[in-house]
Amino acid sequence: MPDSVLPGDTLATIEEYAAGKNTYDDGEMIRSTIVGESNIIKNERIVNVKNQELRKFPEVDDIVIGTVEAVMGSMIAVLIMFINSKPVKSHVECICPTRNIRKRNIALAKDVVKLKIVGKLNGTIHATLNGPELGVLFTKCRKCGKSVKPLRDIIKCTECGWTDDRKLSSDFLKSDFVKVRE
Repeated sequence: MPDSVLPGDTLATIEEYAAGKNTYDDGEMIRSTIVGESNIIKNERIVNVKNQELRKFPEVDDIVIGTVEAVMGSMIAVLIMFINSKPVKSHVECICPTRNIRKRNIALAKDVVKLKIVGKLNGTIHATLNGPELGVLFTKCRKCGKSVKPLRDIIKCTECGWTDDRKLSSDFLKSDFVKVRE
């Protein structure tokens, strides 16, 4: 069973196991050289540490899911929470232009959206909503805060009946991500 370890953590004694990948022998103990997960191979009597790989920044053509943090006249700012379906903790934001989309409200603050990264310019990550699978994945009624259901290209509140225009993803209310967030 792998355990999370930090550099210098004791993994085993030198009498029990040999130092493997990302470990060292200090004369008495086998210790970790990196942050990762320990992996003991009992039949070979070797201790390894597997490096934890967490992507912090999206690359071009990555699909990201995040929360709309700000809505401006011709763009939205999105806090990235998932890159290619893998969670991230880097709290990086991207911007997405909305002036070319013919909708009154593309997305509102706190909506969960799916975007595609198109580039990085001047330290800013740029994304797009162009594509049927891209757009709002989850939202609530802007008037009463209750659940909504899609009606063609708009949403309608199940409680108060308010209708609103959004750029909906083809995965709207179908994603596993939505079930985690509710």
